[in-house]
Amino acid sequence: MPKSVSPAYKPGALNIDAAAHYVALSVTGIRRMIATGSFPKPRELSPQRVGWLVRELDAWLDSRTVADMLPVGGA
Repeated sequence: MPKSVSPAYKPGALNIDAAAHYVALSVTGIRRMIATGSFPKPRELSPQRVGWLVRELDAWLDSRTVADMLPVGGA
């Protein structure tokens, strides 16, 4: 399968770049939030690899306050 084709299944874990994209934050923002305890911590997937569980990211997203403001930049 070419790398440009998405798999037909939902991944169980994401690396930090994919997690940032998934929750619409920057990698730097995620790192800051982890340091303050306001974002899920990564899981050890192997001795040299960590990832974020998609179900924990979904739960974190669901826990966020509903915003009254519109997105900046017309997005």
